[in-house]
Amino acid sequence: MERLGHMFINLQQVRQVPWLLRESLPSVPSTLRASEVPPLFRVPSILSGYRPPGQPWRYYALSVFLRHNETVNVWTHLLGALCVLFWALRLGQTVDFVGDVHAWPLLLLVCTAFGYLALSTLAHLLSARSPLLFHVFYFLDYLGIALYQYGSAAAHLHYAAQPGWRGPGGPGGAFLGVAALLAWLSCLAGCCSKLGARGEPSWGQKLCHVVPCGLAYAWDSGPVFHRVYTCLPVCADDPAGRFHAVQLGCFLASAVFFSCGVPERWLPGRCDFLPQGHQLFHLLMVLCTCGQIHGSHLDYLQRRALYTQTQSAALLPGLLLSLFALLALTCILTCVLMTRTASRLLGHKHKES
Repeated sequence: MERLGHMFINLQQVRQVPWLLRESLPSVPSTLRASEVPPLFRVPSILSGYRPPGQPWRYYALSVFLRHNETVNVWTHLLGALCVLFWALRLGQTVDFVGDVHAWPLLLLVCTAFGYLALSTLAHLLSARSPLLFHVFYFLDYLGIALYQYGSAAAHLHYAAQPGWRGPGGPGGAFLGVAALLAWLSCLAGCCSKLGARGEPSWGQKLCHVVPCGLAYAWDSGPVFHRVYTCLPVCADDPAGRFHAVQLGCFLASAVFFSCGVPERWLPGRCDFLPQGHQLFHLLMVLCTCGQIHGSHLDYLQRRALYTQTQSAALLPGLLLSLFALLALTCILTCVLMTRTASRLLGHKHKES
């Protein structure tokens, strides 16, 4: 009888397991159609798969494992961030990031690359909770992109640039200052375009976002364009040059998908989960970043005789870090001011409704 009693107790405990799981896990509401969410959350030509706003934080955090129209956007940059983090740990075993100041541009590139991928992941994962958080997370996303732009410019100038870029007559002297200014303008333009978003963006909003980013990219990648152009006849003898060429090709292709919104524009409602232009943009940007980091690492190893002669080890840390700190501070202040503006605008809109 005692044994039967223990078996009955164990059976009762087993029966309680599903109830305990249901109580410990959040409820999972079904996704919504575009017409059922505020215009701010709608993506052109994506007609379903929207997560309902106003749910608990854990719903959006665990939605990384659910099927919705942001799932692939989250995973592409999440896996990209993990790849960059793994790469950084591997580089840390062979590169003296502390004692060798000439390794600092490479470290800055890796850190800012991880930062922009991580912030993009959070924006796509958590921004659907409320209109204000939608703005906040995408403002942070643009901050991460601006810092990455500066990190790219620093690595390109230090490692990839040909000798003509480094001399007194070349643009290298003011290169980082202009790169920091363009990065801040890129952050400001992105925040302004998102601040005015009310559903499908107008051409004016697209131009406000794309043009500053395009100018920043053209300036930051100037040394790489020049490097690839000059090495085209002998790229077989320049392994890093091949990776820089891959970097440029992936970025230019990603810009097409980011700007045009294809293939969903051609197939409205049929790309709500996969494939979307923004997903292809994410994937190409991850490939671009990986090619960029690997090419810069090869240049760090193979071109040391060049960059140690033209880049002062005494002046490099101060210039590199002071401009980065100034850029980070101005971008943070920009995001704070834009968040206050968004809160005020959303408050006025709520009162009017």
